[in-house]
Amino acid sequence: MKAFSYKLAGSTEEATAAGTQSGFIAGGTNLVDLMKIDVMDPKELVDINQLPMRGVALDNDGLRIGALEKMAYVAEQPEIMEHFPVISQALLKSASAQLRNMASIGGNLRQRTRCGYFRDVVMPCNKRIPGSGCPAFAGENRMHAILGVSNACCATHPSDLAVALVALDASINLQGPKGTRSIKLNDFYLLPEDAPDREHAIEPGELITGVTAPHTSWYRRSAYLKIRDRESYEFALCSAAVALDMDGLKIRDARIAVGGVGTKPWRLPEVAQALIGQRVGQETFEQAAEVATKGSRPLSQNGFKVTLLKRTLTRALMHVGGGVA
Repeated sequence: MKAFSYKLAGSTEEATAAGTQSGFIAGGTNLVDLMKIDVMDPKELVDINQLPMRGVALDNDGLRIGALEKMAYVAEQPEIMEHFPVISQALLKSASAQLRNMASIGGNLRQRTRCGYFRDVVMPCNKRIPGSGCPAFAGENRMHAILGVSNACCATHPSDLAVALVALDASINLQGPKGTRSIKLNDFYLLPEDAPDREHAIEPGELITGVTAPHTSWYRRSAYLKIRDRESYEFALCSAAVALDMDGLKIRDARIAVGGVGTKPWRLPEVAQALIGQRVGQETFEQAAEVATKGSRPLSQNGFKVTLLKRTLTRALMHVGGGVA
């Protein structure tokens, strides 16, 4: 780890002013890890833990979660578990109990990819050094993306929470030197295209202050399914966040996103559209899941993810729709 200076921010304005040339730290579960292996080397860390960016609130205007709330705390809030089970389940499937007690919501949403080439400074990586190349295409790519892949990058986005929030059409709230703004979380994450080093639509000095999600009664009928190599402390091979609006056995509306297969949390409005007006059932869900793989680009070792994506999505839909999980 390289030397750095440390500053405790006394206000949001002080933090954003300093953050134009510095890095923010809250739980530090991802940032410090990357600093230890020299992937990131901020010259100054601005500690934001004393800033007023906490709280979980639910009313008619929607759900609001402060960026500094811990993952474990949010997952166990009764209003989250009752009205947004997909969020609680995604959080509880994330990392380990120790990390969930330390990691913040804002930090989780900005965490970097777990691609082994990105984390190995000896190897070229377009995310670390633009234009240096991407060894994953010809190397180890079993864990890499099949959706949103560009010629420059095929690394997957790691956050489970982000998949659930993107499915629910949530927004992220930002504050920076130019003021405050809110954008859809789906737009906050950028496709790699020719500039994979820029992963988020965030400006220098901007700070995540919280997230908001619409309060829709049928989000109670939601779930998060995560398929991984082991049950604890492992990133997704494929995951699915699903919410269904039901009228008896007929689907009126749906919100769907998947993870572990995309270079960003991958929302699937085409699958949702294919479900509207249909009766629940395995055949309906299997046919809709076929749409999910449209435009996929499997690599040499991860072609199995095409089939896994369809099966994972079908299982999640069956679970939420009242079928057999």
